[in-house]
Parts: sequence; structure tokens; C-alpha cells
Amino acid sequence: MTSLFSPYRLKDVTLRNRIVASPMCQYQAHDGLLSDWHQTHYESLAKGGAGLVVVEATAVCPRGRITPGDAGIWSDSHIANLASVALAIKDAGAVPGIQLGHAGRKAGCTPPWQGGHPLAESDPQAWQPVAPSALPYMAESPHIPGEMTVDEIRRTQADFMHAASRAFRAGYDWLELHFAHGFLGQSFLSSKSNTRSDQYGGSLLNRARFLLETVDAVKQVWPGNLPLTVRFGVVDFGDNLEESMAESIQVLQWLKDAGVDFVDCSLSLATAGEPVPWGPNFMVPYAERVRAETGLPVGTSWMITDANEADGFVREGQLDLVCFARTLLANPHWPFLAARTLNIPDPESVLPTPYAYWLQNWAG
Repeated sequence: MTSLFSPYRLKDVTLRNRIVASPMCQYQAHDGLLSDWHQTHYESLAKGGAGLVVVEATAVCPRGRITPGDAGIWSDSHIANLASVALAIKDAGAVPGIQLGHAGRKAGCTPPWQGGHPLAESDPQAWQPVAPSALPYMAESPHIPGEMTVDEIRRTQADFMHAASRAFRAGYDWLELHFAHGFLGQSFLSSKSNTRSDQYGGSLLNRARFLLETVDAVKQVWPGNLPLTVRFGVVDFGDNLEESMAESIQVLQWLKDAGVDFVDCSLSLATAGEPVPWGPNFMVPYAERVRAETGLPVGTSWMITDANEADGFVREGQLDLVCFARTLLANPHWPFLAARTLNIPDPESVLPTPYAYWLQNWAG
């Protein structure tokens, strides 16, 4: 069996293969509640053969939503629908994961297909975002966040802790904290968005303090036998790429010491207009470096579409898991096609029994 289809164990959780359905925001929730849309979406990804299915960025508090349609986990009222999704993922043979997030200064916007712009102040759904510093994401934007007080920082960390508790109660076995893409955690870490002069600003350790304390808070309620992971913006493709990478390596070493088990290596996107070199597999070398220099197991996504290449990344020790987003949106059964491409002796074995039966026994 090829590396892409070998099982992967982290703590007490075993994935049937190395294929991860990345968290992809659907913006279809109402008051944070998951709907039939989410139930069908995540169940199809699990039935398609992924080893791990990570539910989209789920807001730990209402003002942490990217849009009004974001999934939420700030209330016990969210648990039942989240639990239904987790159970469906498990029943299809995959491990259910969930990503906890706070959008920070990128909160309070329209969905991307409506432009992703800040909600108009006159919109009854609009709210003021918060951030480490009162700096808008877009330099000339009137969407200026409120600078968080220390008390607000503490409350937000408590929000993450309570959200982690709800995630466990809902049946999720893999927890990911979203510290990437210019959202709140990344905004604290980046000197471009954090100009504070207190214990949360200035030095790298101070800028990393929010992340480290948040992990400590979550560890109080998240079981030690289950993976605690982060999605982390490991590189800023601006003027000081190498400096940003070196800082990320240091912060990830601190996070590892704090109890983080795995890192999904992603982009910083700390500021608008970052010159990202978009292209197939472009994040793999950065993830490989993180793995080599921190000893943390890693995954990454971003334009990985070829089964042979994905298999090679695992086989050659560049990645432990391979994350797919649009590839699985286009075809949730991509794992079956990948198994055929890689000449797995019994490619039907990667699918749930009903699908495998009909593929093996029906010639049409």
C-alpha cells in the first residue's frame, strides 16, 4: 500500500489514510447553527474516503465570525447540530475534526461571492471587529477594529476554552486552532498588525503570548489523549520572508512545548495584498522545513491536486498528512480516483461498503 493510503496515528486517534478534508467555510449557518447543508456536505466528504474531515472555521464568539453566516460554537445550543455532523463523519469511517476560530479585524464581512467587503454600518447585522491594535486590514478601510483590552483578551481566551469543551462534548476527536490567514491569532503575532506596547506587543515572545495562553486555556478542557493542533501561518511572502519563517519556527517550538501535537502549515496573510506565489504545491517546501526544524508532524494544502505528487510528499517525509480543499469540493470521491491512479490493489477498499460493493459488482 502506498504512503498516501497508509494509516496515521496521533495520540489515541488513527486515521484510515493520510487524506484530510481541509476546513472550508460554507457561510450557510444561521445564528451559528449548522444546517442540513453542512450535514450533507461533511457526510459526503467522509463517505468519499478522506481519513480526517475538519469542520470549517467555527466562531468561538459572535464577533469572531467572518460573516453572519459563519458556523458557531459559542453556545450550548450549537452542540446538537455539531454532534449530528460528527456522528455522520464517524459512521462513514473518517475522524471528525473541527477548527475553532476568531476572525479578529477581518470579521463582520459579506461572503466572498458578494465581495467579502465589510458590512455597511447601516446593515442591522453589522458589528465592529476587534484586534490587537486599531488598524484596519485594508489600509484605507473605514472598517477599523477596536483595540482589545487585556480583559477582552482574557474573555476571548476563555471563549476558546469553552468552545473546545463543547467540541469534545459534540464528539470531535481532532481539534484545530486557527492561527493563520490574518485572523486574530495571526494578527497578534504579526508586527504589521500588532503595535501594542504592553505584554502582548513588541518582542516575538510578547506577540506570541496570545497564542500560547490560548493553547494553555484549551488544554484545561481538551483531553490529553486527543490531538490538539493548529493551523498556522508559517510564512509571510512580503519583504522579510526569511525573517517571518525564522520567527514561525521559534513560535512553533514554543507551541510544541505548550502541548501542540501537529501543525497545518498555511499562509500568514497578515496584511492585504501579500504577494503570494500561487502555484501547485507551493506550500510544501515550507511545511517540510517546519517538520525538519521543529520535529512537529505537519500537513499543508493549497493547490495539491495530483495523486502521485501527494503520495510522494508522504513517502519522502515532506508531509505527514496531505490536505485537500477545492479538490474534494469538486469530487468528494477523489480518494477513490487517487487509489486507482496509485494502483492500489483494491481501490474500492478506500470507500464505505455500499459504494465499494457497487463499484466492484456493477459494470455499468
